[in-house]
Amino acid sequence: MSNEESPASAPTDGVASETPTDAPGGPTTETVPRPVVEPMAPRGSFWTRIDRPFVFGFLVTLGGLGAVVLGLALTSLSTVLIYIALALFAALGLDPAVRLLERRGLSRAIAVLVVTLGLIVVFALLLWMVIPIVVDQISSFVRSVPGMVQEFTRSDLYATLERQFGEQFQDLVAEVQKFLSDFGNLATIGGGALKVGASIATGISGTIIVIVLTLYFLASLSGIKASLLRLAPARDRARAGDITDQITDSVGGYVMGMVVLAFFNALLAFLLYFFLGLPFPPLMATVAFCITLIPLVGSVMFWIIGTGIALFTNPIGALVFAIVYLIYMQIEAYVITPRVMNRAISIPGSLVVIGALAGGTLLGLLGALVAVPVTASILIIIKQVWVPRQDARI
Repeated sequence: MSNEESPASAPTDGVASETPTDAPGGPTTETVPRPVVEPMAPRGSFWTRIDRPFVFGFLVTLGGLGAVVLGLALTSLSTVLIYIALALFAALGLDPAVRLLERRGLSRAIAVLVVTLGLIVVFALLLWMVIPIVVDQISSFVRSVPGMVQEFTRSDLYATLERQFGEQFQDLVAEVQKFLSDFGNLATIGGGALKVGASIATGISGTIIVIVLTLYFLASLSGIKASLLRLAPARDRARAGDITDQITDSVGGYVMGMVVLAFFNALLAFLLYFFLGLPFPPLMATVAFCITLIPLVGSVMFWIIGTGIALFTNPIGALVFAIVYLIYMQIEAYVITPRVMNRAISIPGSLVVIGALAGGTLLGLLGALVAVPVTASILIIIKQVWVPRQDARI
């Protein structure tokens, strides 16, 4: 074999290499210089490469203080933000009625005026008819609590529970009667007369603010949407406008649907309490309307409350109420709700429960009300924006 090395076995770790070349006098070698690559110093992390640590620490501290100040400002403005959210929520709920009148040939301003006047008339009639009765029945309820407890102690149900649980059940009933019979405890629950009066004044002023903001949002809703769309890039405005319309339509349909369902619940509660001879039908109808606005769990909550109150006066009537209302809840879930909510986006029941619980924990009744449309809006954004981007990635 030949002693000549092949090119593949040429040295690679020197600073120069010898390359054979053909010449008339025989093979010669030509030295080709190679660049020397100096090893780079190991690159440390960001936290070990801070050139000016004092400036960096100052900026971090300043950013932390700014975040704290912003959090405190948002906490102080929480009431105002709640008013704005509630007004916007109400405006989106009334917008379908305004657009219906616009399709009938009315202008936007006249349609808003008609809807506003109709809303004011309905609320005035409800207040005029319900508030005096509710106030009178609340007073009657407070005065009749001891008698209701005494009547309950003479019923067969009480005797059965007494035989089952013994003296512990007697002590429990006695403590409940003693607590409810003490008006000082009732005042303590209410927070005192001064606190109740301040709460009423705050509620009235807040209601006025929400009504004014609702009218403003309702009159200028299209302008607000157009102004917000100007913040999006021009190439994405058409798609953003379509997503915005889907969100506003779903919120509006949801609000109107929940009001209709709450009205049906209130009407059924009033009729059952009235024909079964149970106490305080108007009061229970009002409670049913307010509680059943909470999605999914509101009907169950009122079923427990209505059955429990009826149990103190008429156990048979309470049983009938529980059965009839339970049947109605099934009809509402499988027949009425799909028909009423046909314009609102459908979301999984588990997300409805999670959203209602999270919203109620954060913002109380308002949070529970807005939880479902907020969840629906998030699902729309995920389906229309995030999922297509993920599908486009290979």
